[in-house]
Amino acid sequence: MNLQLIRHATLLLSINKKTILIDPMLSPKGALEPVKNVANQSRNPLVDLPVSAEDLLTCDAVLITHTHRDHFDDAAACFLPKNKLIFCQPKDVEKINKSGFINVVPVKRHLNWEGISIARTPARHGHGATALGLAPVSGYVLCGPAEPTVYITGDSIFYCETKKALDKYKPNIVICNAGQAAFSAGRPITMGIEDIQKILSCSPGSDIVAVHMEAWNHCVLTRNHLKKYVDENNLQSKVHVPEDGEEIQFVK
Repeated sequence: MNLQLIRHATLLLSINKKTILIDPMLSPKGALEPVKNVANQSRNPLVDLPVSAEDLLTCDAVLITHTHRDHFDDAAACFLPKNKLIFCQPKDVEKINKSGFINVVPVKRHLNWEGISIARTPARHGHGATALGLAPVSGYVLCGPAEPTVYITGDSIFYCETKKALDKYKPNIVICNAGQAAFSAGRPITMGIEDIQKILSCSPGSDIVAVHMEAWNHCVLTRNHLKKYVDENNLQSKVHVPEDGEEIQFVK
């Protein structure tokens, strides 16, 4: 299995001889308005793609955890071929279809595609009323024959359903949206170091890949800060903090 962080939550996952593009956000640097109610008012994305958008179009399928613009933007809707196979949560089918796509498959609970198992898991994008306003969002678990099991948390905090997914699927790899995104007031809406600690405690056999960092104006946890925590706790073999464009290989 090969995993490449493109930028933010955009990843290329090669599994069972298929390549899946996850959460395509393909706009050039500075093309999008910043998130409001955040101290950093730099335009999004904060960094360029490390590869050309065209290089991503040869993927076999696309998996969209949810359709917030930092996970599926207008550039992705424009660049991706309209007949590309797209997996998504059921409530996003209509929106994606309206962008002209004709091969959109909802993952209600679980499906199999080309020998790859894809299960959808609950996610909670923040706390209280904020989470309700940002819903729906989902996580996903993917596995194939003789391949590691991968749990993509999606835009979520750690909560009871996260633990249930870890207990049920026992993933070898947890892809964690760990930028600790937040507004000027209120609690974080994605995971940070405390959430990573909880994952490690609940699932000590899992490797964590921390993504969703340093590319969007409301993400406050930096790679350097997370790497400092990793080094101080001797977690270099358990918590991976890839740079944009970096590839990581895993074996079962």
